[in-house]
Amino acid sequence: MARKIKPANVKLKRAYDAPKAADGKRVLVDRLWPRGVKKADAAIDEWIKDIAPSTALRKWFGHDPARWGEFRVRYRAELKRKPEQIERLRACARRGPMTLVYSARDEDHNDAVVLRSVILK
Repeated sequence: MARKIKPANVKLKRAYDAPKAADGKRVLVDRLWPRGVKKADAAIDEWIKDIAPSTALRKWFGHDPARWGEFRVRYRAELKRKPEQIERLRACARRGPMTLVYSARDEDHNDAVVLRSVILK
């Protein structure tokens, strides 16, 4: 049986916030590189584009909080088709701190929030 992942090991942070040593491994989970962020300044250890919501789902959601419930259902369905990537992130979180980096303005309604809940499940 795999070790349980400590919730504190999976953090969330906007790409526009300064990286810190406590972030651990920084994983960008957006399909597109954040606007205006220099790669050198972002301190991204890994960029997993394919874990992000599909372009169609991302555009449909449009970060509209009214669509949040349905977005979570649809995105989780997409993530079920990516078990290798989810397990890779879980393995990383078992080893130590990991920060899922995203660019959305809304810190409560974005794909990284859903992804974190799936990783911890």
